Amino acid sequence: MNLPNKLTILRMVLAVVFLVFLFAHGAIYKILAFLTFLIAALSDFFDGYLAKKYNMISDFGRLMDPIADKVLVIAAFLAFVEMDIVPAWMVVIIIFREFVVTGMRLLALQKREVIEATMGGKHKTVSQMVSIFIILLFLIFREFGRPFPEGIILVLMTITVILTIISGTSFFLRNRRIIWPNER
Repeated sequence: MNLPNKLTILRMVLAVVFLVFLFAHGAIYKILAFLTFLIAALSDFFDGYLAKKYNMISDFGRLMDPIADKVLVIAAFLAFVEMDIVPAWMVVIIIFREFVVTGMRLLALQKREVIEATMGGKHKTVSQMVSIFIILLFLIFREFGRPFPEGIILVLMTITVILTIISGTSFFLRNRRIIWPNER
């Protein structure tokens, strides 16, 4: 197993560690959750970078890298719903988009076709990561009894949901031939 694939597996393990720290009581655990999420997010960057730079792209990586990303992001958003920080309907939209896109990518792989990420998808991912990091900072501030502009969370989540809908709709329309081969 090559290094990029090991980083992908690490990211899924870190998702579990992240949740343990996130739900533990105390400021130090919220900081550890933040750092764990940061390491997991960086592992996503490095596994892709290394796989491309050193030509270590594998079928395992093509399949599991996006799944590891989804596990990490969905775990965070579901935790935030449980903590009553993010409305559930927003997370349902995010999860629905991720399942549709991942399902279509898996269908494409069966047809020996790889659907590359688009700029819209990358913008959506950046907005999700920024939202998650800001929410984690909010939790750290709250643990220390410091003020934090909570309204920013709703603004960022609204942007994230809008980008999620736009990128998901665009992805589906651009790749609908995967489901309906006679469509153009």
